[in-house]
Amino acid sequence: MSCGNPHETDCSDVLERIYEFLDGEMTPSDVDSIKHHLLECSPCLDSYELDRMVQALVRRSCACEAAPDQLKARIKVAVSQVLITYRSDEAR
Repeated sequence: MSCGNPHETDCSDVLERIYEFLDGEMTPSDVDSIKHHLLECSPCLDSYELDRMVQALVRRSCACEAAPDQLKARIKVAVSQVLITYRSDEAR
């Protein structure tokens, strides 16, 4: 999607990273860039608002159930294994 106006950050780049933005997984510089874009681009702002509402709805719907401790432990082990593999591949 593009609004047709030139922006410092392209609309497609903003929309591709909108969940990173919503989840607080961006650097402060990237956050500023996305915020600036959303202030000047109403189509992207509309898309952001829709994604924000969907995320909030999902969060409310899932808030009543906590993940079982066994599942949390398995996920932590799996993530650790991936990180170990990644770091050993990176060291080569």
